[in-house]
Amino acid sequence: MGKVTGFLEIERQDRTYTPAADRVRNYKEFVIPLSEEATRNQAARCMNCGIPFCHNGCPVNNQIPDWNDLVYLGDWEEASRNLHSTNNFPEFTGRVCPAPCEASCTLNLEDTPVTIKTIECAIVDKAWENGWIKPESYREKTGKKVAVIGSGPAGLAAAQQLARAGHSVHVFEKNSRAGGLLRYGIPDFKMEKQLIDRRLAVMEAEGVTFHYGAHIGVTQDAEQLLGSFDAVVLSGGAEKPRDLPIPGRDLAGIHFAMEFLPQQNRRVSKEPPLDNRPVLAAEKHVVVIGGGDTGSDCIGTSVRQGALSVTQLEVMPKPPEKENKLLTWPNWPLKLRTSSSHMEGAERDFSVLTKGFSGENGEVKKLHCVKVDGAMKEVPGSEFELKADLVLLAMGFVHPLHDGLLKGLGVKLDGRGNVEANVANYKTSVQKVFAAGDMRRGQSLVVWAIREGRQAARAVDEYLMGETTLPR
Repeated sequence: MGKVTGFLEIERQDRTYTPAADRVRNYKEFVIPLSEEATRNQAARCMNCGIPFCHNGCPVNNQIPDWNDLVYLGDWEEASRNLHSTNNFPEFTGRVCPAPCEASCTLNLEDTPVTIKTIECAIVDKAWENGWIKPESYREKTGKKVAVIGSGPAGLAAAQQLARAGHSVHVFEKNSRAGGLLRYGIPDFKMEKQLIDRRLAVMEAEGVTFHYGAHIGVTQDAEQLLGSFDAVVLSGGAEKPRDLPIPGRDLAGIHFAMEFLPQQNRRVSKEPPLDNRPVLAAEKHVVVIGGGDTGSDCIGTSVRQGALSVTQLEVMPKPPEKENKLLTWPNWPLKLRTSSSHMEGAERDFSVLTKGFSGENGEVKKLHCVKVDGAMKEVPGSEFELKADLVLLAMGFVHPLHDGLLKGLGVKLDGRGNVEANVANYKTSVQKVFAAGDMRRGQSLVVWAIREGRQAARAVDEYLMGETTLPR
C-alpha cells in the first residue's frame, strides 16, 4: 500500500468523453484517458483492504490492490506482468467490461470506488506503447493438437494458454476474421478492432494457427475434425436471439440486433457484406426493444447512422437511481445505468409491453404497446402507439445454435439449451470435447468468457498431460 492516506486525500477522478456532438460523427473510440500523474493518484486511492472484495467482484480474479500499488510506485512494467498473469486481454476488459470489481470496492460504500477499470486500461495501453507485450511460451512443444472452435474471447483465451503450454493449437472461425462478438457485435466506438488484430499477431507468433471461413458442422464435418485432434474446445457464442413472436413480426424493418450491428462493423473495417440487404437507421424513427448493453450499442450505432429519433423500450420496471448499499454491496447491484449511447440522444421507457406491429405495404410503421405493472400485468387504459420505421430486437440470447456443430458432435445440452459441462473440468458428454464461455454458461460478459477460456485450457492441458501448471 503505497499511500496509506490516499483514499482520504484524493478525490475519485475518471476518464471523460469527447462531446457527443463530435463523437457521433464517426465510429472512433471517444474515451479520453487520464494523464499518467492522474492515474497514479487514482491508484493511490486503493485501500489495500484486509479482505479485497474486488477480487471476488472480478471474474478473472485480477490482483487489483497489487497492481494499483505498482502503478502508484511507478513500476508500470511489473504492473503489466501482474495484470497479464490473470487476464489475457486487459485492453478488451478495460474498454467494455461493466467493472463489477468497482461495485465490490470498499470505497463504493461511499459511491467513490477506485477507478479500477481505468487503471487497468492505462496499464495495458502503456505496456503496448513500450513494447512489453511479446510472444510467450511456458514449455517445449508437447506434440499434442488441440482444436478451438470459435474465436471470441473464450476461444482466444483458451487458445493462447494452450499454445503457451506447448500444444499445437488450431482455431476455427466461421467468419473471415477472428474476435467473435468483440469484432462483429461491439461497435468500433467502444472498442476499435486493431486492438484485436495486434493480439492475434502475438498469438500467431506463439504458434496459434487460425482457420477462417471454417464453419464446423456446416462447411466442415464435425466428427471428422474430432478424429484429427487430441482435444476439442467448443467456444462459440450463445447466438440464438430471443424473439418477439407477436402479430406483425413478419413485417419488413424488424430485425434482430445481430442483423444490424455486424453490418456496421463490417462497413467500418471495409469488410465485404454477407448479403446485399443493408439494415440502416438513416432518416428513420428507430425503436430498440431491450434495455441491456446490446440495446445501448444499437442506440449509438443508430445515432451515428443518422436516425431521426431513437426510443428504447424495456418491459421491466425502471430500476432505482441508487442502490441500497446495505442490501447489495459487495454484489453487483440492480440500478439505473446510463451509457454513453443514451447520452447521445435516446428516449427510454420502462414497463412497456409491445403487443403487436402494424405497417403499410409490408413495412413496419407502428408499435402497439401497453404499460405493465411489477407483476407483468397490463395496466388498463395505458395502451399507446409508437411510430417506427426500424425496430431492433435486443432482448438477449437464449442459447447456442444447435444445428450443425452441436448436433453433429452429439453433445448433451443442459436445461437451458447450453452445452452441458461443469467448471471443474469443462468436459462435455463427448470424449475429449470441452466447452467454455457463452456456449457453456449462456450469454454473459467478456470477462467471464476470458475466465472460462483460461480455466478450460487448464482442464485440457491436464487431460492431455496428466498434470498442469496453467493457472485457474
